[in-house]
Amino acid sequence: MPDLLIELFSEEIPARMQSKAADDLKRLVTDGLVAAGLTYAGAAGFATPRRLALSVEGLLAESKPVREDRKGPKVGAPAQAVTGFARGAGVAVDALEVRSDKKGEVYFAVIEKPGRSAAEIVAEVLEATLRNFPWPKSMRWGSGSLRWVRPLHAIICILSDEAGAAVVPLDIDGIKAGADTQGHRFLSPGVITVTGFEDYEAKLKRAHVYLRATERAELIWADASNQAFAQGLELVEDRGLLAEVAGLVEWPVVLLGKIDEAYLDLPPEVLQTSMREHQKFFSVREKSGRIVQFVTVANTETADHGATILAGNQKVLSARLADAKFFWENDLRVAKAGMQPWLDALENVTFHNKLGSQRDLVGRIEALAREIAPLVGADADVAAQAARIAKADLSSEMVYEFPELQGLMGRYYATEAGQPDAVAAAAQEHYAPLGPSDDVPTAPVSVAVSLAEKIDKLAGFWAIDEKPTGSKDPFALRRAALGVIRVVLENDLSLKLLQFISGASPRDDDAGQTQNSGLDLLSFFHDRLKVYLKDQGIRHDVIDACLAMPGSDDLTLLVKRARALSETLQTDDGQNLIQGFKRANNILTQAEAKDGVEYSYGADVKFAEAPAEKALFSALDAAEAKIAPAMEAEDFTTAMAAMADLRGPIDAFFTDVQVNADSEILRRNRLNLLSRIRSTCLRVADLAQIEG
Repeated sequence: MPDLLIELFSEEIPARMQSKAADDLKRLVTDGLVAAGLTYAGAAGFATPRRLALSVEGLLAESKPVREDRKGPKVGAPAQAVTGFARGAGVAVDALEVRSDKKGEVYFAVIEKPGRSAAEIVAEVLEATLRNFPWPKSMRWGSGSLRWVRPLHAIICILSDEAGAAVVPLDIDGIKAGADTQGHRFLSPGVITVTGFEDYEAKLKRAHVYLRATERAELIWADASNQAFAQGLELVEDRGLLAEVAGLVEWPVVLLGKIDEAYLDLPPEVLQTSMREHQKFFSVREKSGRIVQFVTVANTETADHGATILAGNQKVLSARLADAKFFWENDLRVAKAGMQPWLDALENVTFHNKLGSQRDLVGRIEALAREIAPLVGADADVAAQAARIAKADLSSEMVYEFPELQGLMGRYYATEAGQPDAVAAAAQEHYAPLGPSDDVPTAPVSVAVSLAEKIDKLAGFWAIDEKPTGSKDPFALRRAALGVIRVVLENDLSLKLLQFISGASPRDDDAGQTQNSGLDLLSFFHDRLKVYLKDQGIRHDVIDACLAMPGSDDLTLLVKRARALSETLQTDDGQNLIQGFKRANNILTQAEAKDGVEYSYGADVKFAEAPAEKALFSALDAAEAKIAPAMEAEDFTTAMAAMADLRGPIDAFFTDVQVNADSEILRRNRLNLLSRIRSTCLRVADLAQIEG
């Protein structure tokens, strides 16, 4: 069984495209091989700045012959139909067979396809892959029709087994497949001839090319960390930058450089962002957190051990940091003067053409934060002040240059303006959480402003009917809803969301329209909550059973109820209780429909005859005595446990007692007893929503 090696050697592939391209090459080739009848044992894709490579192990040497019996028209059909069928099947008309089936005699074409060699199939699949490769952007060069991300220079395509290696015949726009490639552009000029994947990888490494991106990343991280540690410093972790830099070099050479003293007083986040975005440098810090050096990764070794490269990089870096220092100093002057020019400038920045300016947004957030503050333990005036300046840094020069620093710079500027620590913290934290793994704000003022910002955003876009549709969510409303959910739940807050949703709408003048918009948005929150809780092992039907209860706009109350119900359903008593409840509910519902009355009161123990019937009365009395105060105290665990205790008495009742007794008095009393079961259970959750 031969192994396949493919390499596509080109000019530099953008780092951001390499990983997906390697995966796409693997997927397209292996899918094509399997579709053509060639299975394989394993495959792996690789990428460097100048090449994509694929190794396929244990490939079949040839595809198996295929025989297909294709059914055609009936005997007696027009000659044109018969001829067309034969032509489509690739056989002569006189080669068609007549067979009988339940509809009569019909023509069949017997199509036999002989097996094909692996080389023939590989050539066909690889050409189709190259001509239809899903690059985000591609180009055409020369006179050929092939499009590739950058000009393609050479193709390796070889099949190797115990007998040796053979090049797969392939010619695409004049580029003929072979067994030759090149190593590092500067460190290893010349041609390398390979015979298989292991030989290929080993010879590339000797030619100063690390084929595996993971190996390049590990080398960069280890060498950079060691150089920093040797000087008593620490490399700032940045996995995204590490992956990008690993895609920029084939032979990483790590160089440690110093930052000019003139820029060391800049905020560390400014230094890190400027170096990462503009220069692809890693930051190196002291134990105090101050960034003092940088790491750059060259793609070559030099006689002066990188001194010339470092000097050039330091010169460019100083120019970049001079700009950052200029922005910082200008911004500090505005901040220390109270930030009013920035606040005024927000009037000229559109938030949304139907929702006004950023200044309008700030006004709405301020009002809502003042309303939320007492419910989260924050001072209303402080929360309002925090909301008033939370977006001020959007007008700053630093945030204009580095938008990803919004919020963080707001904290610095608020501190420089003499604002209280709680206000400065809210300027940064009100955006949080931005992702599912981000920490949520916990300081009361930050919580108030964070909720106000997200609720206003959601209510506003709901009011103008700009809701997420399918996979489209241009205003990140799903993220905002999840943010509200996490802030509320992780801070154990009791908030009536519907009150704030309706009050936050900036457009709805009609009370009915406002209420409908609010209810629709609340339903959206519930859908996001289901996704959030599903990841924690709580089923959708459990949440639905709790949503049917009053107070579903209090997310903390809702989740406590759902978790208690979920835990109850994981016990034998809980599972069996559901069956007993559903049986009682079904019998009662059918009887009420048949009799045209509602059996909702009047069950009297004096009409009980069987011991199991009397025991159920007692059990219901005991359960209701526990459930009522527990529900009042929002102690759902106790309430659910009391409900689960009914499992045994209900089972015994249905085993020993006939509900539809001959005596109408007994029948009515027992139906009313079933009504007590239903009403008692429904005080805790709508168990009818539970599946199974």
